[in-house]
Amino acid sequence: MRHLDFWYEFASTYSYLAVLRIEALAREAGVALRWRPFLLGPIFSAQGWLNSPFNLYPAKGRYMWRDLERICAARGQPFTRPPGFPQNSLHAARLALAVPEARRPDFSRAVFVAQFGFGKVISDETLLAGVLAELDLPADLLEKSKSDPIRALLREETETAKKIGLFGAPSFVAADGEIFWGDDRLEQALDWRGRA
Repeated sequence: MRHLDFWYEFASTYSYLAVLRIEALAREAGVALRWRPFLLGPIFSAQGWLNSPFNLYPAKGRYMWRDLERICAARGQPFTRPPGFPQNSLHAARLALAVPEARRPDFSRAVFVAQFGFGKVISDETLLAGVLAELDLPADLLEKSKSDPIRALLREETETAKKIGLFGAPSFVAADGEIFWGDDRLEQALDWRGRA
């Protein structure tokens, strides 16, 4: 089966849009996904940005929030602007890597929906524990997510994202290294991978 790497950042609004539809579209296209959470903060810092571009450029930020409202309404997805942006996604990303790979999509979707669907704070350990419980995932994954191997894995994934040239999320990377950025490029990424 053909493969596509799905790189996402839990604080990313447009990753929220992609995470809710990527599996169905990938199934239709006959493409297997590898879900790869990473952190954009270190990548932005390397470019001299100490904040999200959506905060650095207020007009762009206002547009992004309105765009998200329109798209969610059109797709019938819940949307509630969360308090503070971008949220601290470190714990969620580590926990996603601690969750068994086969359950990572379910966990990731649940965290995104909590944040952008219902306005919850995803750095809250109680919220993350609740997500694990709702999905019948072991509670001790919270402790595992704080372990040195998981911390190192997230650093490695973020470094890999930087090395292959990712600069935003969501990003979709085909086996030949072709990069597609943004929820609006998801279909193109799946089509490309389907032809590669």
